[in-house]
Amino acid sequence: MTQAIPFIDLATQRDLIREGIEARLGRIMDQGSFIQGPEVAEFEAGLSAFSGMAETVSCSSGTDALLMPLMAWNIGPGDAVFVPSFTFAATAEVVGLAGATAVFVEVLPDTFNIDPEHLRRTVAAIARAGELRPRAIIAVDLFGQIADYAPIRAVADEFGLKLISDAAQGFGSTRGGHLAGHWADVVATSFYPAKPLGCYGDGGAIQTDDAELAAILRSIRVHGGGSDKYDNVRLGLTARLDSFQAAVLNEKLALFPGEIEARMRIAARYGEHLAGVAPQTIAGDVVSTWAQYTIRVPGGRRDAFMAEMKDRGVPTVIYYGKALHQQTAYRHFPVGGNGLPVTEALCGEVVSLPMHAYLDETVQDRIVEAVADSLRAVGLPAA
Repeated sequence: MTQAIPFIDLATQRDLIREGIEARLGRIMDQGSFIQGPEVAEFEAGLSAFSGMAETVSCSSGTDALLMPLMAWNIGPGDAVFVPSFTFAATAEVVGLAGATAVFVEVLPDTFNIDPEHLRRTVAAIARAGELRPRAIIAVDLFGQIADYAPIRAVADEFGLKLISDAAQGFGSTRGGHLAGHWADVVATSFYPAKPLGCYGDGGAIQTDDAELAAILRSIRVHGGGSDKYDNVRLGLTARLDSFQAAVLNEKLALFPGEIEARMRIAARYGEHLAGVAPQTIAGDVVSTWAQYTIRVPGGRRDAFMAEMKDRGVPTVIYYGKALHQQTAYRHFPVGGNGLPVTEALCGEVVSLPMHAYLDETVQDRIVEAVADSLRAVGLPAA
């Protein structure tokens, strides 16, 4: 029987770092340093060294990493935060949790990332209407590809907005050699296990070069505490990264640069061997972390294609089948322009293939062959 193909292979990586993780966990157990212990400080320093950003504030999830800057900037009722609709719920969820209004923006049909020109028009329209105060942009580094931040930064500067990079999928991606922090006020990321840099539970981090902002974020992370833990100076959260997860991340961070290179190599090989599909376009000066390798299957045949792939032993996943502006919790939020046709088209066509840093060529060839056979089976050209 042919061995099943994993969509994401965490086991191979786990076996490489098991000994180091177990040694670190043993030290934590011996020391009893379960909360904000040395492993957390080590990880924050290592992540700052990796990104070149001065301040790293680890936290309990990628969602908290997005919410905490909004809290620090006092963004709330009456404020507008501009977000793409083609993304995971957390990007807009945090806006609602802060009491602000998410305004949904279109994405580009090739890169799937936020459309800077549609963003500018939407911000201008909200500003003219005068019912909401434009305050911030959350740009998403979708499927591992850094957004086109230079024009997004220009929009932020034109209207006096804060800019957050939602790098949950694209932490480590670069454009022209620069990480997202080159443009963004804040980089927020998630360490959910399936992310390119993930732990074995929930975790996140916020990075910034603003020391004053970082101090506020550290206060928010622990109930809004001041110099004395019983003198809380603001509303806050319980949002710490625990020492066990930091231990895992310290071991994984050492592998991360090499894994990004491997993902780029595997994605390039997909591009060379796949025919008859339109994958996410990556700009020539971009290094993507390839959190997902996503293609478009047109003509309403995606479900049939996925069924054929399953019959051939290859898993596929849809990210994202319904746009945020179409979901029950977010339908009351405004939508920029005359709707989001690109977003809605992508939601009906995208499907992701297995992608991870340990995908060998033999398995990848099986996937490529299955794609070609499945396309033919549903009446689409495979070459």
